[in-house]
This record gives sequence, structure tokens and C-alpha cells, in this order.
Amino acid sequence: MLFKLSAKNMKKSIKDYAIYFFTLILGVAIFYVFNAIESQTVLLNVTSSTYEIIDLMINMLSGVSVFVSFILGFLIIYASRFLMKRRNKEFAIYMLLGMSKRKISLILLIETLLIGLVSLGVGLLLGIGLSQLMSLLVANMFEADMTSFMFTFSLSACYKTLFYFGIMYVIIMIFQTLSISRYQLIDLLQSHKRSEKVKLKNPILSILVFIIASCMLGYAYYLVTIGIDRLQSVDQIFIPIGLGIVGTFLLFWSLSGLLLKIVSSMKKIYYKKLNCFTIRQIGSEINTTVFSMSMICLMLFVTICVLSSALSIKNSMTSNIESLAPVDIEFTKNLDMTETYREEMGYTEEQREDSTISIAETLGNIGFDADQYLTDVLDFNVYATNDILVSDTLGSYYEEAKQKYPSLAFDSAETFVRVSDYNKVAELYGLETITLDENQYVVVADFDQWIPLREEALRRKTPITLLGKTYVPKEEKVTKGFLHISSNHINMGFFVVPDDAVEESIRQQNILIANYKANSKEEKTKIENTLLSLDASKTVLNASSKLAIIEASVGLGALVTFIGLYLGIVFLISSAAILALKELSESSDNKERFQVLRKLGADTKMIHRALWMQIAIFFGLPLLIAMIHSIFGIIFCNYILSTFGNEQLLPSIIMTAIFLIFIYGGYFYLTYTCSKNMIKER
Repeated sequence: MLFKLSAKNMKKSIKDYAIYFFTLILGVAIFYVFNAIESQTVLLNVTSSTYEIIDLMINMLSGVSVFVSFILGFLIIYASRFLMKRRNKEFAIYMLLGMSKRKISLILLIETLLIGLVSLGVGLLLGIGLSQLMSLLVANMFEADMTSFMFTFSLSACYKTLFYFGIMYVIIMIFQTLSISRYQLIDLLQSHKRSEKVKLKNPILSILVFIIASCMLGYAYYLVTIGIDRLQSVDQIFIPIGLGIVGTFLLFWSLSGLLLKIVSSMKKIYYKKLNCFTIRQIGSEINTTVFSMSMICLMLFVTICVLSSALSIKNSMTSNIESLAPVDIEFTKNLDMTETYREEMGYTEEQREDSTISIAETLGNIGFDADQYLTDVLDFNVYATNDILVSDTLGSYYEEAKQKYPSLAFDSAETFVRVSDYNKVAELYGLETITLDENQYVVVADFDQWIPLREEALRRKTPITLLGKTYVPKEEKVTKGFLHISSNHINMGFFVVPDDAVEESIRQQNILIANYKANSKEEKTKIENTLLSLDASKTVLNASSKLAIIEASVGLGALVTFIGLYLGIVFLISSAAILALKELSESSDNKERFQVLRKLGADTKMIHRALWMQIAIFFGLPLLIAMIHSIFGIIFCNYILSTFGNEQLLPSIIMTAIFLIFIYGGYFYLTYTCSKNMIKER
């Protein structure tokens, strides 16, 4: 009997509570998809280093899954509260008919199990299908061989999904049982007559709070953009974050008091059609959900920033590789190691001796035939002296720079390169070559945060004295360029000087760059495997290859992308679902108000328009404020992550907008459709 009643209730509820089922199914599918990556990547033919990166990504996703399970658990509990509130009158009828609270709890228990089983079943089926698309995305990111690809089912992801959602449902059952035990019949019968208490706020106080909130948010925006130099330590980053959180809360608090006052003063708008009813409904909703609206706004803000930044990093890193790693291999070696330095760092005597010879000699000593494997070989030295530090090259700008950027290493030695050596590198890299007079120098850099400092010193015509001779800047602008291959813009600046400006006594590093005598990736990999098999324990030689940079960049890009997508989508679903459930609850409570509007002569079209406007503003207000926050948040994220480049920012913003339209817009449409069904005249 109880089972039949529970099954009938669930069947009847599917139409009215489509959002609840949709959220559960989507949550299960997403949880499965991101936890099934491990099983899919096992089938991919990738290198050992790439697999290590994938393994790290999987472990991090597993850790993030625990956090995600808490978010989804909170969402499910919130949704179950909404469902129970909708059924107060039904529970009252059960009690009037003599049913005990224990049996009512049992009905809810059976319903919850049925809903859980259906949601898990459909969600897992959807997740299994989507996970196959995810495996294609993973393979595309890591440039894996898809010849061994096949349809896969991840048993471990299924177990994780069942385990986490099982725990959530146990908590929900306990919550529902405790809630039923506290119900009183009179409260259930009169619940539809009650409404949340609305305290009208003093308009003057609301205006004052609005001004304070605007000032706090404005100062937070300033700190993360123009005034970012004021954030001198990691701890100080929490200042704009705290201001943003408190300012957002105060903004919604003030709007709940100002909205009705402002619109009601516009008589032509306020008394047009059902606007007065709609505005009062919206004002009441915001007034009673200030904290919820603030949290949803902040979650949407985090979602937009996380998705945009994560996708931007991945796109920028992969697009930078060809331009920032234009050759196949780079060897570097610090030269002329002192005995004191050898003892401090724990190097052997053989390694100290190796630091006195060139890279070409070292390669020959360890058995690597450069003539057989390498072409386009360039071998040159980089020079440095403790007589010229960063503080010296900034000249009169140093004191000002030190105050603005106290954490920078102003006491580090500057680096110098002969103009003939740099021009050879520039020709091989496809960069601009340089011409100098005998007393001129040029600064070459590509790290955006250092370029303004360098250019300010150049504008001040700062001279440098190297080995007793003075040199002046040729130009007031930094020349964009680099020496070391990488996936990021990391060159903080080095000085290109005339060939006779330096001598071997101040040589610091030897660099050898070259391409492989190979065309395919497989042939290049064989050469690198040959290098790895050599015994270089008696040398201080370092190597960086284009293939390794690509693997590391793709791996880091994939790691950031998947975690960003995982958290971003879950946050977006949670925000939209909470708004949707709250709005459905309001529509349920307001059925009698809409019936009164019909009796007063409002037609169905006017009522639906008023309902649409109410839901649109309720969904749109937190999104609008979150988008304003995100403009400054993305600027701040790009500043922090500037070494990755921001060339691909626009595509990532477009992709984020697509997620918002489909997920957030989808919840809005479902909410409107379900609300129309609830207020429909029976």
C-alpha cells in the first residue's frame, strides 16, 4: 500500500518537479564523467611522461570530487526541503486520515529511494555516453593515438558515484524523518496561508548602505586593476576579496529596500499592466533572500572567472608553443663554478671541472654525436657581473620602483649578450635583429609585468657602466624577444651590447640551441631517448626540448581546463538550481494571488508576462552583478597569470558565455515552464 502510494506520488511529481530530477541527473552524469577519465586514458597510446601528467590530473580530479560531492549534497538537501514544503497540505490530509508520522516518514523514504534510483540510473547512462566524448577530448588534448580506442565503462567511477550519492541520500532520509517528527497538524493546515515576514527597510538607510556597498566594491575593483601595485603580498589579496564579499551582500540588502521605492516613483511604469504586482513580488523575494542572492552572485562570479581563466590558460599555452619554442632542443650550462660554490651545492669535482668547458665538448665527452643528430646549431655565451645589478640599471627610477614593487629582486645581477650572438638567435627564432653603435645597448624582454619597469628606465636615458665603459639606451622601448625556449613569456629582460663590451672573465652561462635531423615526432623522440640514455652524472648540463615543453604545456593546460570545467559547471548548476527551486517555491505560494488577478480581469497572457518578468529579474540580477564583478576579476586573473599569455582570452569568454546560455538559460526556461504549470487555473 505504502509503496503504491509512493510510486504514484513520484509519477505525479515528475512534471511539477522537472528541475529537481534534471539537477539530480545532471549532477550524477557530471560526477561520473570527470571520475571516468582514468579508465578512458588507460587505452590511450601516450608517452610515459604524458601518462604521469594524466595520472596527476586524475588524482587532483579525485580530490576535487570530494569538494564537489559536498556542493551537490547541499543542493540535493536544499531541493528536498523545497519538495517537502510543497506537500504540507498532503501531509496534513494523511494525518487527518489517521496515518502516523512514522508511516509518512516511510512514504518519504520509499519516494526518496525511487527518485534516487531513477536519477542515478538515468544520470549514469547519460554520464557513460558523455564520458566517451570526454575521452575524445582528452585524446585530442594530449595528441594521443586513438587506434586502440573503444567504448569503455568505468567501474571505479560508478562505485564513486554510487558511494557519494548514497551517503547524500542517507543524510536526506535522516533530515526528512526529523522534519516529519517536528510537524504539527495545525501548522501543516495553515502553511499555505503563511508567508515569509517582510520587513520594509528605511529608504534613507538603504541609500546609505547602497553608497557604502558601491564604495567598497569600487575600491575592490581599483585594487585588482589600477591599484594592483598596492597588493604587495599574498595575504593582501584577501583585502579586495573581503571587500567584494561584504560589498555584494550590502548591495543586495540595499537593493531590496530601494527597488520598490525607485520603481514606484515612476508612475507611468509602475501602474502599467501588472507591473505594480510584479515589482512588489520581486522586492519581496529579494528582501527575503539577501544572503542566498549574494552567495549565488558570488558563485556565478567564481564560475565565470574560473571558466574564462582556465580556458584562456589552456589556449594561450598551446598557441604560444610554436612561437616560444622555435627550435627542437636547448642545452644550458653554468660556467666557471668556484670551489666554494661547489661545496655549498654539493657538486662533485668532476662536475666543477665540466663547468669550465663548452657544451659541445661536454656532449662529446658523454658520447653524443652532435653532427649526427643536430642541425642549425648555435653555441654562445651569456655574461653577468655583480657590479651591475637590476637596481643599477633602473637608475633614478629605482627608489620609486622599490616602493611600488618591494618584492622584486632588485639585487640580482643583470645579464648581457653580444649583439652578434643575439642576432644569430633572432634569425633562427624569427625575431627582430638589432644594430648598435659602440656606446649603445638594447633591453630585450617579453614578460609583461617587467616591461613597464624596463621602459621607464629607458625613457629616463639610464646609462650603464660595464667593465669601465658607459653605454646608453638606443631606444625608449623594450625589444620583444627571448633566449630560452619555453611555453610562457618568462624573459624579465637582458641587455644586448656591442661585442667588445664583454669579455670571457665575466661569462656566466653557455647556451647551445639546435634542431634535430629528423622530421617526424617518432624520429625526434628516438633522438631524445638517446640523450636520456647517456650518463650525464659528471656534468652540470641541463636540457630543454620542444617535445617536453609541448607535453608539459598540454598537461598543465588540460589539468587547469578539466578542474576549471568541473568546478565551473558544478557551481553554475548549483546557482541556477537554487534560484530555480526558490522561484518554484514562490510560484507555489503565490497561486492564490494569481487566482485573484484572474478574478480582477487579468488575462492569461498578462499573467504569464508578469510571471516571466518576475523570474527573469530574479535570475538576471545576480548574473548581472556577477558579470560586472567578473570584468575586474578576469583582469586580475590575467595579471596573475600573465606569463601564460592572454592572446586567447576572447575565445575563452565566448565559450564561458555558451555555458551560461545553455545551463543558466536552460534552468531559467525550465523554471518559467514549471511555474506556468503551477499557477495554471485548474
